Amino acid sequence: MTRSADGSVTDASGDGRVRWRSEAATGGTLVVTAPATGTALAEVPEAAVADVDRAVSRAVRAQREWAAATYDQRAAVLRRAARLLEADPDRLRRWLVPEAGSAHGKASFEVGLVVSELDESAALASQPYGELLRSSKPRLSMARRVPLGVVGVISPFNFPGILSMRSVAPALAVGNAVVLKPDPRTPISGGLALAELLAEAGLPDGLLTVLPGGADVGQALVSHPGVPCLSFTGSTPAGRRIGEAAAPLLKRVHLELGGNNALLVLPDADVGAAASAAAWGSFLHQGQICMTAGRHLVPASLADEFTALLADKARAVPVGDPADESNALGPLIDERQRDQVHRLVTDSVERGAVLRAGGTYDGLFYRPTVLADVPVDSPAFREEIFGPVAPVVTYETVDEAIEIINDSEYGLSVGILTSDAFGAFELAGRIEAGMVHVNDQTVDDEATIPFGGMKASGVGGHFGGARANLESFTETQWITVQSSIERYPF
Repeated sequence: MTRSADGSVTDASGDGRVRWRSEAATGGTLVVTAPATGTALAEVPEAAVADVDRAVSRAVRAQREWAAATYDQRAAVLRRAARLLEADPDRLRRWLVPEAGSAHGKASFEVGLVVSELDESAALASQPYGELLRSSKPRLSMARRVPLGVVGVISPFNFPGILSMRSVAPALAVGNAVVLKPDPRTPISGGLALAELLAEAGLPDGLLTVLPGGADVGQALVSHPGVPCLSFTGSTPAGRRIGEAAAPLLKRVHLELGGNNALLVLPDADVGAAASAAAWGSFLHQGQICMTAGRHLVPASLADEFTALLADKARAVPVGDPADESNALGPLIDERQRDQVHRLVTDSVERGAVLRAGGTYDGLFYRPTVLADVPVDSPAFREEIFGPVAPVVTYETVDEAIEIINDSEYGLSVGILTSDAFGAFELAGRIEAGMVHVNDQTVDDEATIPFGGMKASGVGGHFGGARANLESFTETQWITVQSSIERYPF
């Protein structure tokens, strides 16, 4: 039995299941189920709206002392957490597989990202945090970065570990406290398991409170006057609602939102390699990634070969319970998401798209799907699918392809596949996206890079890298110092 940073207690019961009890959440009990099997995995405390105020009050008190700690004291906690997880990756992976429906490879990759985020955030604590400024007066003039206070984090279900930790860890590193509301479908891998890890690493009480709950808890966090900064990762419609609610309160809001990402295959590309990259970009984690390759733009001369190869790969991917390590893909998160994916596929077929593979499901297991001859105004091409679907559209000229890519409300990630890397680098300057990968697919992230999108894919700060994290989770303060009191005429 261990106590977590959010005040919860982890108790391994006699039936082999794990339950979390928490002083921070008083809304009842939330039963966590595995989407692959419907099996109950754990019982966790469910937060109520009133818990938000209590959590923020605890965070405000704890944050003052934490901000006054030396940078190496804060860094040491994050480094210890990284080493604990590195030594026992199963402490998080064993929840990512059943709770989030993650295949073993995806879960292991995500654990590695969490370790990297902890290490990079530990290094962030020792970064230079200010600069000396010129002044026309005989004084010391400087600008420095200071903690914001309490950071509210609302994270999604798809990569719950890293999409929580990439805000939690840097916010803590620079002296903030955090109130984290994970998706209620992944409260353990997206919150409670992370809080337990940090508590074991020595994070003081009150600095991280996890509140598993619904939209009402999130709304209370957004509107709370004691939370000056919000970090949200999720859908664009939800991000717009959060932005609207936070704007009158003049809060700092970081929104990392959806994407309908394009994979551009240029005429000189190796078609076999392109199809492999395309399959990975579209089907990884059942397509439930904001960076998923949701639009494949292929020259008309290569379209038949590319689509046939991609369809072969789709039919060969093993789909099933991720507890079986031989399955590369697991379930969609719930029936609502499955029905949304299937609606987009069937509506697009009705509008003229040709189904080359997939388009069927068994329970929550949706087969990798390839659509050819997709009209550019069809739902599968215009909307974010968040499922394992690869719509293929042909183009005649590269200029036409660039216009198609930019003709979207989203601007998160784009991949360009070619034998002329420097030519593609020049094309990247014409693309409206926060990330462009030459000779790679659209799904990629590192703790050292400023992750974020343009247009409807994101607003506010970016996540990752020292500069972006400092800008996102601190405020600028100007300080001047003179040796004696300034004299004035009255």
